[in-house]
Amino acid sequence: MLTEIFPFSFEFNTIAIAGASLWSLALYIGFSPVNQWVIEQLNRWFNFAERSLYTSQTEFEKTRKGRESQNAFYASLFSIAPFLVVGALCNWGLEISLGESWGISTGILACMGAGIYELGRRDGESSD
Repeated sequence: MLTEIFPFSFEFNTIAIAGASLWSLALYIGFSPVNQWVIEQLNRWFNFAERSLYTSQTEFEKTRKGRESQNAFYASLFSIAPFLVVGALCNWGLEISLGESWGISTGILACMGAGIYELGRRDGESSD
């Protein structure tokens, strides 16, 4: 289908994409306090950057609630990017050290371990 649009072909390493995605999911779940901090910082930056686009304070205040909600959505969406980069580096390190077939299996194990850790962390927070 893509060869009908483009005169050249793309080569995707699906094993590397799957391994990097699994590792980034494990890091995203396992480091949820860091994830929340990244979301807060991106949300602050988006709100600050958007404030500079308005010259009138009344125009800024009129649409503030909707824009802040939209910026919170974008911040949560873009907070995935650093975890994708680190997940790709983890997968690449595993492929170099252990071989290509280990990236997905250890990524699945890391996702399960991070999920169990996050459940225990949240249970510990609720019991305090």
